[in-house]
Amino acid sequence: MSEVGKTLIGRPDVDVSIIMPCLNEAGCLPACIANAREALQMMRASYGLSGEIVIADNGSTDGGPAIAESLGARCIHVTRRGYGAALAGGATAAYGRFLVMGDADGSYDFRDAVAMVGRLMQGADLCMGSRFQGGIEPGAMPWKNRYIGNPILTGILNILFRAGISDAHCGIRALTRSTFDRLQLSGDGMEFASEMVIKAALLGCAIAEVPATLSRDLRDRPPHLRPWRDGWRHLRYLLMLSPTWLFAAPGVIFAGLALAILALAGVDAVQGAPSYVGNYWVILAGGLLTVAHSALLLAAAGNLYGVREGYRRHSDLSKTFARWVSLEMMLIAGAVCVLAGGGILAGVLGYWSAQRFVPLLNVLPAVLGTSLLVIGAQNILGGFLIAIVNGNDADFVRPAPLPASAAMVQASPASRLVPNEVA
Repeated sequence: MSEVGKTLIGRPDVDVSIIMPCLNEAGCLPACIANAREALQMMRASYGLSGEIVIADNGSTDGGPAIAESLGARCIHVTRRGYGAALAGGATAAYGRFLVMGDADGSYDFRDAVAMVGRLMQGADLCMGSRFQGGIEPGAMPWKNRYIGNPILTGILNILFRAGISDAHCGIRALTRSTFDRLQLSGDGMEFASEMVIKAALLGCAIAEVPATLSRDLRDRPPHLRPWRDGWRHLRYLLMLSPTWLFAAPGVIFAGLALAILALAGVDAVQGAPSYVGNYWVILAGGLLTVAHSALLLAAAGNLYGVREGYRRHSDLSKTFARWVSLEMMLIAGAVCVLAGGGILAGVLGYWSAQRFVPLLNVLPAVLGTSLLVIGAQNILGGFLIAIVNGNDADFVRPAPLPASAAMVQASPASRLVPNEVA
């Protein structure tokens, strides 16, 4: 182990940090650290890069941290629990400008990361491993993960975010330090793997992919992964980070159906012809229209929140929306809808009283008036919600400052400033 220089800010000058999340992996750590050290030696030989091995311990009780430090690794104690929290904490405390993440169970070969770091040096921001391109050892991955879970979740991710990768959940990946800082990753659990790819795609980062091999792990106990639970966590994260698909797409569909029904009912009412669109359909259309408006407000709030948090860029549509729409404009539009709806309902009441309060055969005017009242109220309340989400700023286009990283880490006293460079 050789000496390393210090940067101007007091951090050791390290090029590559290999980070492993660890929770009671004492039996696997010697083989994993030896494999990672071999990978760092290959990086030094190929690229002239120095490196360190960081073990992000997440509360082990089996003596793993002591074993890791005895083998020359630097151990970071991460207080937030979870796979994602451990990786984020380890990456935050790592010294390298290139960060390699891989599991500490022996299932991945860190020598595959040599090509990943090479792609980062060529300009990629994030490089994913692909087990489907590199090979999966028999028994290394359950059939439901290999043929159902991973293909479906990766396919949905590619459809929603256009990431263009074949294996979104590979446990070995590499990214630059600047990209990690930019992504502002916050997932605590296994959804961290999806979050990284999604936010990189949303920000237009250059994403590369290289083959990676998956072997049977070295554990003598069941893995921490729970396929159904963690699969749902991934899926819900995909939806939460895609307000356009989650809110806007259904909103547009509901609005189209509602307006078509109301238009047909309106034409028939004007012509006085028998209508195939009865009162029940008109009532349904009114409900769909108000739900559609709520969904579009939520889509706007979700997109602006992503821009404010720094993991989403303004699209051309959102720029146009934000340029022309402000809190004041939404309040004015809401008030106009409320007045229009109230006027229609007042007219219905007048007509009803003129008919001596006999039951009205056509509910279209009442549904239109009620829908406009509800939409107006939603617009007023939704405008304030969007302003709050936008950092209590009524000007929706003005970007807010990025938040500081929330990772909670604590380095071991014995290894706080001493990286393990591989000569």
